[in-house]
Amino acid sequence: MPDTTASPVGLHRVLEPLGVLPQAAQRLDSRAEIWPDEVRISVERLNLDAASYRQLAGAHDGDGEAVKQSVLRIVAERGKMQNPVTGSGGMLVGTVDEVGPESPLGVAKGDRVATLVSLTLTPLQITDGLADWDGRSEQVPAKGHAILFARSIVAKLPDDLVPELSLAVMDVCGAPALTARVVRSYVDKGIKPVVSVIGGAGKSGSLSLAAARDAGAARTIGIVPFQAEAGKLEKAGLADAVALADARDPVALLKAVEQAGGPADVTVVCVDVPGCEHGAVLSTKAGGTVIFFSMATSFSAAALGAEGLAADVTMLVGNGYVPGHAEYALTLLRDEPGVRELFEGRLAED
Repeated sequence: MPDTTASPVGLHRVLEPLGVLPQAAQRLDSRAEIWPDEVRISVERLNLDAASYRQLAGAHDGDGEAVKQSVLRIVAERGKMQNPVTGSGGMLVGTVDEVGPESPLGVAKGDRVATLVSLTLTPLQITDGLADWDGRSEQVPAKGHAILFARSIVAKLPDDLVPELSLAVMDVCGAPALTARVVRSYVDKGIKPVVSVIGGAGKSGSLSLAAARDAGAARTIGIVPFQAEAGKLEKAGLADAVALADARDPVALLKAVEQAGGPADVTVVCVDVPGCEHGAVLSTKAGGTVIFFSMATSFSAAALGAEGLAADVTMLVGNGYVPGHAEYALTLLRDEPGVRELFEGRLAED
């Protein structure tokens, strides 16, 4: 066992620069030996966040082998999976291999779990060279180990869902939970809001549409960039209106939202491309709320854009954690056939 004092937030695993939290560190100690309040996970599968995977695939012109080697290099150099361009990571599923006697996480050896904290702060080693991954999907079969701290978040995998589906849902479970909280705050004030979800056919987007309806939205609008996605979202029945627009074009997005019944009281940004900030602000009603869930968001662009537009909107950063978020997302998946259809369709494409 290491002989330094453990920190519940993982400071003892930071190698450089010293004094920062694990997420901000350039390099973590990913050795397998655990401190008394840690948990070691035997890794089965990683889920790279959408913005990170898109950047890696684009940087290597879709060359899967090059993407694989890039991921291996990042993990080897940093002791964690944190894309140096996007700053984002993802999460993982695996089996609990060892639990420290002082761990408060409530898991036991042999439990199959999903980590609900980012790979950007999770010590990680990969031992199989990602031999079973072709580099062409966000889900990455992998062998190795990961370390959870005392203040990490972890959930046991449900027995009624295949691990790949559970992983896909838990990767974005913060989005529907925060969307529901914001919508309920309007309903509690006697306002049934119009909710627009940019990227409504994606994982976080489809769950956010379902959550908005569940929480009492008066109208839900799903924004997608392509007709194929529009068809899938219309078939799923999660939105009262589906509109085509490039979210990077503020004027086009505003027109699409207005024609679909907006402007929106609440806009949820779930796309994994940069440049959507101004359109989200412009298509939101004065006094409304914009929730940014995309790791491709430039928060300076959002703030300065709102100022430049003289837009009186509240802007929230989706931090991926709301109490009870994993179970809520899984409940939406089970209760909304359209959500499950979209998720399973994406997995089949991968």
